[in-house]
Amino acid sequence: MELGKGLLVLLLLLVMFSEAELDEGLKKREDTGGSKKSGTSDDHDEEIVEEEMENAFEQLREIKALRDTILKLVPASNPFLRDVVDKQRKGDSQDQDEDDDDDVASYTVVRSGSKDPEIIRMEEMIAYAKQWKLEKKRERKRREQESRDRNLDDDIGIDSLEENDVSIADVPDEEIIVPLTPEQQEAEELFKKAQAILNATHSNKAEAQKLLTAAATLGHREARSMLAWAQLLGTHLSSSSSGSSLQDISSALQTFKELAETGLPSAHMGLGFLYATGLGGLNASQGKALLHYTVAALGGDTRAQMSLGYRYWAGVTTAASCEKALDFYRKVANKVAEEVSLSGGPVIQRVRLLDEYENPGYTSGILDQDLIEYYQLLAEKGDIQAQVGLGQLHYQGGRGVPLDHQKALHYFQHAADAGNSLAMAFLGKIYLEGSDIVKQDNDTAYKYFKKAAELGNPVGQSGLGLMYLYGRGVERDTTKALKYFSQAADQGWVDGQLQLGNMYFSGTGVRRDYKLANKYFNLASQSGHVLALYNLAQMHATGTGMMRSCPTAVELLKNVAERGKWSDQLMMAHNEYREGRVDEAFVTYAVLAEMGYEVAQSNAGFILDRAETTILSEEEGLVRALSLWARAAAQGYSPAQVKLGDAHYYGKGTRVDYEVAASHYRSASDQQQNAQAMFNLGYMHERGLGLAKDRHLAKRCYDLAAEANADARIPVALALLKLSFLFGLDYIEELSVMEYWDQWDQFLGQNWDLYLIGLLTGMLSLVIYFRRPQPPPPRPAPPVN
Repeated sequence: MELGKGLLVLLLLLVMFSEAELDEGLKKREDTGGSKKSGTSDDHDEEIVEEEMENAFEQLREIKALRDTILKLVPASNPFLRDVVDKQRKGDSQDQDEDDDDDVASYTVVRSGSKDPEIIRMEEMIAYAKQWKLEKKRERKRREQESRDRNLDDDIGIDSLEENDVSIADVPDEEIIVPLTPEQQEAEELFKKAQAILNATHSNKAEAQKLLTAAATLGHREARSMLAWAQLLGTHLSSSSSGSSLQDISSALQTFKELAETGLPSAHMGLGFLYATGLGGLNASQGKALLHYTVAALGGDTRAQMSLGYRYWAGVTTAASCEKALDFYRKVANKVAEEVSLSGGPVIQRVRLLDEYENPGYTSGILDQDLIEYYQLLAEKGDIQAQVGLGQLHYQGGRGVPLDHQKALHYFQHAADAGNSLAMAFLGKIYLEGSDIVKQDNDTAYKYFKKAAELGNPVGQSGLGLMYLYGRGVERDTTKALKYFSQAADQGWVDGQLQLGNMYFSGTGVRRDYKLANKYFNLASQSGHVLALYNLAQMHATGTGMMRSCPTAVELLKNVAERGKWSDQLMMAHNEYREGRVDEAFVTYAVLAEMGYEVAQSNAGFILDRAETTILSEEEGLVRALSLWARAAAQGYSPAQVKLGDAHYYGKGTRVDYEVAASHYRSASDQQQNAQAMFNLGYMHERGLGLAKDRHLAKRCYDLAAEANADARIPVALALLKLSFLFGLDYIEELSVMEYWDQWDQFLGQNWDLYLIGLLTGMLSLVIYFRRPQPPPPRPAPPVN
């Protein structure tokens, strides 16, 4: 078997070498033909070139047929090897130079996922052959360029050489645009209508589902993929099915497999996610997941680009590479920046389930429905502040309030009629931008901006600056634009700061000054403006006006990428969890966790840690939760670091290891001043678990925990009482009074300290009860006359 594998590899190498030699021979013939053109006629030259091309194509067909036969015979333990080879061959027709580099990288990816040493050796030889062929091709092109320079005056010879270079060396499969059949045209029209409905402010999901289903029935690939994603996430496209679960991971997996064979990027993203998480009955394989993510990302899938960006940034299942992470995150950030409106982008609600569970007073920023109704009542009664507040909520969305420009316009109009300058300014923004609800109107926008600016409102001043900067409804005047932006920035308005930064960066109306641009971008980024973060990231990435910093650029671009329209799935998952649809919430969080959202990682880990989902077994869930907690902790979430310590302390998803647990607690304590971690360190010092037994250090840790969080004072007080009692016992032991202490210790067991805490708690409760304020004695009755 090993001999057979070796022969097949040698045959494959021979084929590749033959292709290179064929290209070299053809080039020599072309050079010879070019040098003899002066002594022959043009017709004879064309016949020679045509004959050589026919012979070359015939030889090439034979070589490719032999190569295909060999590839079919090559045994591969990795089932995706042939897919990668086929992709490389197709990619050769598009951009040979770039794809040759990508081919070697692709073989490396596949090799890392293989387990058979023979297969690894075969793939290394193939990669070496591809690299050799690339070098030969570059050398040949260099010589061809020199030949072109020598024969620059002979246009016909150069044209023939270039044609043969394209036809023989690259062997492109000419991209032929095949006209759509009537059925395909109908499917495309149905799909576009469904997309338009889903992208509208008020989307009719039931109608969109009907259109997508009809398009999928006609064979539309993207429609089938969207329905498969809906099955995977359990998304309710139709309100009529809100009472039942639509989640069907197995069906989604089958659809993804079928569509991935056609090269659809979103299907590869789906397969990559399922291989990464081991859902749908698949064995988890990070190598296959990385392969599918790469194919999807190269095809332009945003989720895959974010997933790869995060993996290269954090070094998850692959070697960390800041430059690769920068490349992928930049692609996503470009899309986000293009879609940012005057509202500044959607407001992301990062609700952590762990904080909600452990802290009853935790405020997630989501407004209670009763509170919203109260504000609506005040607005209807003419309260201007309530009208402006509700208008802003509906204009930007977030905090549990859906984006609704119609309602925003209603509330702003009432407040503006009452003379509120902020409402006037926001009306100007609505009319300047326009939407499917409000028609764009420069004149109306200018009117409201002007009124607001005259009243000193920075939003109105910034709006006027925009109109003058771009000549929207007024004559373009960069001087006036600079004036209004400066006035708005002086009042701390983020849009004014951003636009000032843009003007100084580009030198529009002012002298270019990168330091001032950096200053204003930093000011705007402190308020979380997406474009300010994006511009700062570009400056750090290119080293414009500052030292180049790839890590800083990646962190900023990651922040921008996570502000995309797909971020609203965080709130969707939270709502599903609150409604009891835990499986659907978990899968949504898991997808976002793969894309690098720290909140999604911690929430998915929380669900698995509590064994609330039925998708994975409890044992598999604990192992997966450990991985998710580790990823969230690496992004700076200290409670996740504590959870990692708990997992190693109790042996949840891993073996019990007190030293590792203590290291995680110490990290959370030192980096984030986590009170729970400090308390746990105190307990481990007290008992000598994974740390040196030292009651003085234990007391110090307890004191630090009480200082870090007021909520820790009561448990710290009880722990200190127990420590005081233990210090007293130590003193008594030194006096040798307690001869039978060992007997009592055996009688009470290892949990004697818990009994003592219970006793002390009871005594403390009695003291509090008897010291409670007593009611005043009854007044004596007045004497009766």
